[in-house]
Amino acid sequence: MIFIFKSLYYINPSVALYPISKPEFVDKFVVAGIENQGIRYADMIRERSFEYPSVKIWHQNDLHSHVGKNLHIGFPIFELTEFSEEEKRSMEHCDRIFVCSQWAKDIVVDQTKFTPSTVHVVPLGVDTELFKPSKSSRAPTIFFNCGKWEKRKGHDFLLECFNAAFAGKSKASSDNVELWMMCDNPFIGEGNQDWQNRYKSSPMGDKIRTIPRQRSHKDVYNIMKQSDCGVFPSRAEGWNLELLEMMACGKQVIATNYSAHTEFCSEDNSYLIHIEDLETAYDGVFFDGSHGRWAVLSNSQKEQMVTHMRAVHNAKQSGTLHLNKFGIETSKLFSWNNSAREVINGL
Repeated sequence: MIFIFKSLYYINPSVALYPISKPEFVDKFVVAGIENQGIRYADMIRERSFEYPSVKIWHQNDLHSHVGKNLHIGFPIFELTEFSEEEKRSMEHCDRIFVCSQWAKDIVVDQTKFTPSTVHVVPLGVDTELFKPSKSSRAPTIFFNCGKWEKRKGHDFLLECFNAAFAGKSKASSDNVELWMMCDNPFIGEGNQDWQNRYKSSPMGDKIRTIPRQRSHKDVYNIMKQSDCGVFPSRAEGWNLELLEMMACGKQVIATNYSAHTEFCSEDNSYLIHIEDLETAYDGVFFDGSHGRWAVLSNSQKEQMVTHMRAVHNAKQSGTLHLNKFGIETSKLFSWNNSAREVINGL
């Protein structure tokens, strides 16, 4: 997470960055962090000390390798309730584990050798200087979803609910409502077009807009600020940054009351979809059903989702849809500076 590194750099400009793959965006912070690799190594040789801790933000099946010989901390961001044996072995090479949420901490403590004292919650953040409150000036009620095409993200369920909420009442064109999907997934190739075709061929297809991947976070904000409500009916999340960003923009949000985003979602700042049961996590693409569970999205959740979408739409069209003030206040508690401080607190 480059945002955590930048905030750490402001606290301690000598912190070093070891990118696992080529950084998507290279700026002065990334350059400085990489250059600090040499400085840290020279310090360690001169001082004959390898006391610098290593925090590796990466997949839970590849946390066994670290830089340096002191404290090794793994920071996996995961979505399921259970780890494979390979994942457990890799995580247990670490001295401590960082996680994004209490939900995740409970799973690590239950599934591995780690005790509550060796698992530290480091909530992720949002850039509230960029993602600022803004009210949409567009006439339609615009629902927005951002997150790569996946069953885990509830994209199959979202389409079903959007059609049920509006198309069944009369002709699709009679409701002044739109659904914007910014969901390009670089890992599924032609699967992106399959998802888009599925949405565009639905009863409400003429009200659905698919938006390509944006080049910068500012471009993402420029899309978000035009919308009215974020819709995130996820079966499981490791954090759900886009949901928090929508809150920071003052938008209403609809989300499942399950997994990592329960760290910042509540009845005050969200329209919650309550979950009654879990099921084996399987989609035939990323999850093979061998381990782990996620939320069941059935008729009860569909009824809740449809009710929430209609409530937001009616409020927008009647002129009574207000900025999500509780969401704005919540977002202020989850800054990247706070994330950096929690990293330091956990060392």
